[in-house]
Amino acid sequence: MHFSLIIPVYNRPDEVDELLESLAKTTYQNDFEIVIVEDGSTVPCGEVIQKYMAQLNIAYFYKENSGPGDSRNYGMAKASGDYFIIFDSDCIIPAQYLDEVDKALKQDYVDCFGGPDKALDSFSDIQKAINFAMTSFLTTGGIRGGSEKIGKFQPRSFNMGLSRKAFEASKGFGNIHPGEDPDLSIRLWNLGFETRLFSKAFVYHKRRIDWDKFSVQVSKFGKARPILNSWYPEHNKLTFFFPTAFILGFFLSVALLLLTFDYFLQLYMLYFFILFVTSSIQNRSVRIGYLSLIAVWKQFYGYGLGFLESYIKVIVLKRQPQVAFPYLFFKK
Repeated sequence: MHFSLIIPVYNRPDEVDELLESLAKTTYQNDFEIVIVEDGSTVPCGEVIQKYMAQLNIAYFYKENSGPGDSRNYGMAKASGDYFIIFDSDCIIPAQYLDEVDKALKQDYVDCFGGPDKALDSFSDIQKAINFAMTSFLTTGGIRGGSEKIGKFQPRSFNMGLSRKAFEASKGFGNIHPGEDPDLSIRLWNLGFETRLFSKAFVYHKRRIDWDKFSVQVSKFGKARPILNSWYPEHNKLTFFFPTAFILGFFLSVALLLLTFDYFLQLYMLYFFILFVTSSIQNRSVRIGYLSLIAVWKQFYGYGLGFLESYIKVIVLKRQPQVAFPYLFFKK
């Protein structure tokens, strides 16, 4: 099996440097190629790539900006491998990663897999707090952390594998972003392909974003979900409504204080206390535990209200998603 690693990048040569440095340390003994697609960058990574040409088999392409999904498709169309592994440019790859993927595919082959993400000790405190929010079983991030059913997993495109056969049958990613990865997973299921979680094939996802960018990101995640529900109602789940119910319930519990009824607010305070203790122990830092509370609140607030806005516009008012949220769609 010949792996092609597909990496779209937009103005992030420093990230590509770290990613390639980690891949140069791989313990995997078989040949593999790396396909880097510059998505209309004004700050290209060509000089960085030259540093690793002697160590790694790298193909480098430049194209006009059309978004990460289309750039991944472009890279897969150019690649020579029979199995594609897709990374975001802000990932650092453990040395044993390709060995774990190869072993899992040989034991029980699947045409599409996804892996979880973790944080390195070198990450900033905010990055570790966001990683906790995005991976903990105590939050909506539990899916990314590996709590979703292993045999019915919706891979996320920062760490995802796809066979050439599945790519050619599905035509790859659509033009919605974010949301292009669950969209692809569902289309693959409808075509008869299977997806699975490879729990040992994790990456270190650096997520170089600040609080404001994180809030915008999770809001877009929330807005994308009702759009996907409108396209694939058979895959709708009650759990998708949880962040919205959480936020509305919190506001209601605060309002009930005017009636001196504080029971529900106490439950919220208990939940946040558990988050604080869990993150503090997991990250061995009270500061990160505190920052995790901010990250989780922003995650629930941004996703929950984004979901509610999209649900009203797309599901209730029946507006076309591309009209209601044009910034969620890249033009090909």
